[in-house]
Amino acid sequence: MLSTLLTALLAAFWIMVPAYIPNPVAALCGGGTPIDFCRNYTDGRRILGNGKTYRGLICGVLAGVLIGLVQIWLVGTYHWDLPRQTILSVTLLALGALLGDMGKSFIKRRLGKERGEAWPVADQYDLVVGAFLLTIIFDPAWFFAVVTLPVLIAILVITPVLHRSVNILGYWIKVKKEPW
Repeated sequence: MLSTLLTALLAAFWIMVPAYIPNPVAALCGGGTPIDFCRNYTDGRRILGNGKTYRGLICGVLAGVLIGLVQIWLVGTYHWDLPRQTILSVTLLALGALLGDMGKSFIKRRLGKERGEAWPVADQYDLVVGAFLLTIIFDPAWFFAVVTLPVLIAILVITPVLHRSVNILGYWIKVKKEPW
């Protein structure tokens, strides 16, 4: 039982690394031109806000893809018994994570929430929803082969813990203005 749990946790973390990396890298490398070009939506509020920039998007996706390529190399070279990533899967996970974050930002603006304002649950799982949706749409065979029920449960358990830990670290090193 314990080994099954540990295997699911390790597989969950391994699968999600390309999705976990983009957000903190986007925060580190962000700045520059906002994706919404400072435009407002029909409700008069910004579409996404200043926190979503092209530089952050590009750097975040590239970081997720690069870590995924390292994963592909490690599994192929050392024959580790871990879920096999593909170039397509790591790209979809990385891009999907940031698209999920942007989708959450869009909804937050519609609800009148400000940039950086805490939104429990949505703040933790936006990257998972985005990564999963994009992967299910464009690579469903890979997704359903590697994201088993135990792995899905493990992802849902570890994501908020990792999210909170990374945000606290980002706050301590002054990359984030708030620790959530």
